Amino acid sequence: MILCAGEALIDMLPRQSAEGEDAFAPYAGGAVFNTAIALGRLGAKTGLFTGLSDDLFGDVLRSTLAASNVSFDLAHETARPTTLAFVKLTNGHASYAFYDENTAGRMLCPADLPDLPAEVDALFFGGISLVGEPCGTAYETLMSQNAGDRAIMIDPNIRPSFITDEAAYRARMDRMIAMADIVKLSDEDLHWLCGPAETSAHVQSLLKTGPALICITEGANGVTGYTAQDAYFVPSARTSVADTVGAGDTFNAGVLASLAGAGALNKDRLANPGEDTVRAALTLGVRAAAVTVSRPGANPPWASELA
Repeated sequence: MILCAGEALIDMLPRQSAEGEDAFAPYAGGAVFNTAIALGRLGAKTGLFTGLSDDLFGDVLRSTLAASNVSFDLAHETARPTTLAFVKLTNGHASYAFYDENTAGRMLCPADLPDLPAEVDALFFGGISLVGEPCGTAYETLMSQNAGDRAIMIDPNIRPSFITDEAAYRARMDRMIAMADIVKLSDEDLHWLCGPAETSAHVQSLLKTGPALICITEGANGVTGYTAQDAYFVPSARTSVADTVGAGDTFNAGVLASLAGAGALNKDRLANPGEDTVRAALTLGVRAAAVTVSRPGANPPWASELA
């Protein structure tokens, strides 16, 4: 099982009412939640660990997970409210206003961490759940407990406007990236973390800290997967873009599903994955992401749509 560990929230997406008034509609979302949904739809055995509310929005999250074959048995359930994220779209690109104080996700703490069953052989981390406290410490603790013997992937999915303690966040990213086997960063995330120098130079520096594979996405320009020995470029799949909500999250799921299907989602294989394995993972990632961006909201494809 691939266990996705991080935020599950409600995206309030801009819509128009029947009378033509501006409105918001609630959709299940969150970067880590979206990756879990995409993995479940791609046929990978998937679970989600998060702080899950018993409120009406928590019910939406649970029903959405169940409909996409994602287990939430390991989630920590609580009476605290669900995080809300109001979304603004500008030319198809999303910006967010988060309402996260004292929520089920934000207040997750290390004492709430589950004992993972043996069937969990890989974990995925990322998103805004790595920013706030105490949840950020909880997820970092979960990673450190499992990085020695389970495959780990991280996508920070950086939202600078959400970061209140930049120094602490940067230190956490340094620690977690060093523990991960696979790191996905957009080109914008990479340069926010590392500065304006050449992408390849930054990536080589990050590879020396511990990861075996770093994926740098550049939107419509495609993605490059870097190992210590090589770099593999895969172009984006061309499509008509409705919006970009959930694109990177779906890409992550494609990479993980491909590696799992190839028997390569383990530390031994990831140490030297080989060109064919890396290219196949990147290709499924970009193909799946292309479907997501072609329709409104984070609505990842099912495996049958990519056959």
